[in-house]
Amino acid sequence: MSLAQGRQILAIPGPSVMPDRVLNAMHRAAPNIYAGALVDMMPGLRADLKAVARTAQNVAIYIANGHGAWEAANVNMFSRGDKALSLVTGRFGEGWAQQARDLGVEVEAIDFGRKGPVDANRVEAALRADPGGRIRVVLLTQVDTATSVLNDVAAVRAAIDAAGHPALLAVDCIASMGCDRFEFDAWGVDVAVSASQKGLMVPPGLGFVWVSDKAMEVCRTSNLRTPYWDWTVRARASEFWMNFGGTAPTHHIYGLRESLTMIHEEGLDHVWARHDTLARAVWAAFEAWGEGAPNIALNIADPAARARAVTAARIAEPDATRLRQWCETEAGVTLGIGLGMAPPDDPRWHGFLRVGHMGHVNAHMILGTLGVMEAGLQALKIPHGTGGVAAAARVVAGG
Repeated sequence: MSLAQGRQILAIPGPSVMPDRVLNAMHRAAPNIYAGALVDMMPGLRADLKAVARTAQNVAIYIANGHGAWEAANVNMFSRGDKALSLVTGRFGEGWAQQARDLGVEVEAIDFGRKGPVDANRVEAALRADPGGRIRVVLLTQVDTATSVLNDVAAVRAAIDAAGHPALLAVDCIASMGCDRFEFDAWGVDVAVSASQKGLMVPPGLGFVWVSDKAMEVCRTSNLRTPYWDWTVRARASEFWMNFGGTAPTHHIYGLRESLTMIHEEGLDHVWARHDTLARAVWAAFEAWGEGAPNIALNIADPAARARAVTAARIAEPDATRLRQWCETEAGVTLGIGLGMAPPDDPRWHGFLRVGHMGHVNAHMILGTLGVMEAGLQALKIPHGTGGVAAAARVVAGG
């Protein structure tokens, strides 16, 4: 008998759960785009977008998903024939690099595998091996949504500096913005990209690129730039329409205004702390389920290298897929597929899943999700250790 009636829980790593406040803010008639409240809110909205990335520098807004934000960054950073160094820790690091290749950029990739973070020493060595400074940009994914690895942005910046290399540091924060700590200015980031549908709690459709003053100057002559993607216009818009390259994404702006207000009300440090506690609760459950059950394990062994936005785990095939299907059809909880851990036609694909815990999530949502997963493990007779939900509850109780 299915017990999936009632409100569904979406525990995938984006699109994340949309707060009612955001949805209600978007539920209105089309506004005036030439004067009035929508136009007047832009200076404050731009300031709050900078605040969530911890920067006083520049931000450009695009009507795009995360892939569009990648392209916006790439066409502004590079000219044809330029070289990039891509630090790959999962499918999305591969994706950003491949898009750069498709645009005519030469990409040198260092693949660090799927189970651990970037090694800053290898980054420094690669840059020292480029004495002519051909590498224009280092591409780094702070959190790769596929593997749930968390990379140390500050350590990569330190490696670039230690090598005495002029490369810019560009960071994909699509999965991490508003979930994991990110310090654009303090960490010396030059370019950061993100999108609306994860930690920023707005439906898919907005992409963001934060740009340092240095990157604006270094990339001034990039010849891949096209009029629509040009960040120099958007980041320093003197008129409302310039923020969007034309007609504004009106209702997404209203939603974003409300989500940024929610983040401000909670406080960004508390947002990060909440994500940390809820992530540790998820890890505690998996560690308990994996006790004496080698078929279950977290993908990232080192807690310091685990994302606070999403957790990737192995449950030996085909049980991860079986568990996902049971949770959705029998209990109303949708978990994430094991994206990029194996090709879809490879049986190992059915041995991974992901739990999203990003954005508008709280203790009862996470504990409820874990409770359903534990019930599914029992119903499907998947070998597992006991006490996963109890272990998660202890983390929540201890803060």
